Amino acid sequence: MRPTATLHCSRCGRTYAIDRLYNLCPDCGAPLLVEYEFHETPSLRARCDMWRYVDVLPVESEAEIVTLGEGCTPLLRSTRHEHVWIKDESKNPTRSFKCRGMAAAVTMARKLGARSLAAPTAGNAGAALAAYGARAGLPVFVAMPQDTPQSIVDECRGYGATVELVAGVITDAAKRVQQFIVDNGGFDLSTLKEPYRVEGKKIMGYELLEDLGRLPDAILYPTGGGTGLIGMWKAFDEMQRLGWIGDERPRMYTVQSSGCAPIVRALEQGLDTAPEWESPRTQAWGLRVPRAIGDRLMLRALRDSGGGAIAVDEAQIETAAAELRTSEGIDAGPEAGAALLALGTLRAEGTILAEERVVLFSTGGNKYH
Repeated sequence: MRPTATLHCSRCGRTYAIDRLYNLCPDCGAPLLVEYEFHETPSLRARCDMWRYVDVLPVESEAEIVTLGEGCTPLLRSTRHEHVWIKDESKNPTRSFKCRGMAAAVTMARKLGARSLAAPTAGNAGAALAAYGARAGLPVFVAMPQDTPQSIVDECRGYGATVELVAGVITDAAKRVQQFIVDNGGFDLSTLKEPYRVEGKKIMGYELLEDLGRLPDAILYPTGGGTGLIGMWKAFDEMQRLGWIGDERPRMYTVQSSGCAPIVRALEQGLDTAPEWESPRTQAWGLRVPRAIGDRLMLRALRDSGGGAIAVDEAQIETAAAELRTSEGIDAGPEAGAALLALGTLRAEGTILAEERVVLFSTGGNKYH
């Protein structure tokens, strides 16, 4: 029997049926999350993509799924660092973890009646949305900062999306998306402004348990909007309710650049929200998110896990990413370089012990050229 799924507001707790398109909570404007009542233990399907976990996702049948074969990415043991595994998300269809979230979001958007889709992007999310929109037969509008690498712009257009470049950063692109929707219609798939990208990203947590046979001691996660971090933390709670794990949890560590570190600053200052970072600058485009709508959820997960947040030296990020490419053979973008730098710092200061099992996320390939 399929689990019963409803939408719950992450702040006020109001519940909504999954019977139409929602963005933020109509009452308080906070992100909505899917909650499940499990009637029996889910079974894993005989598939080689994230939809092998379809019984913990809100679709009603596999016929509804919009997929390009995302998920089930390799968890590779590091050749250079003891007790370190690298989750290589560059193996997804558009070479980043954004495919997971967009597969789930586009699936649900089409199911619930969306006729066109739109989102702001700093890079990889736009490429994934363009690809899955094409697969679903839905028009896509993407707004991105005007200094986004040309390779990303071309990729989005190559999948048929309408792309508009705007002055500023991703928050400025988000404003343009809102205006576009007012003028032209369409459904907003911005990070955490709809409930289902989190559902796709949470499957990374399920896969870690399957790959390792247990949860790691620590997870190093390059963080912009934070959907994956929030999603994995949600997955661990679901897995405990299913009896697959106990109350153990990995310590979650957000990794950001010294040029854009709003979550790090908020955690250090003991805040429950993360004020916007002024003049964000980083070559790791996925980390150039000066204000995240999921800041409360991220900060709560970091604190509840006993983990933390670290800002790494912007000037060293690309060198570290190149080390992953040349020493591990992994198609690593700058975000993964930031995670590798964080590993060195956290181990050197004794925050992560040498014998602890660590998963480092390589969230996407080296696409920024």
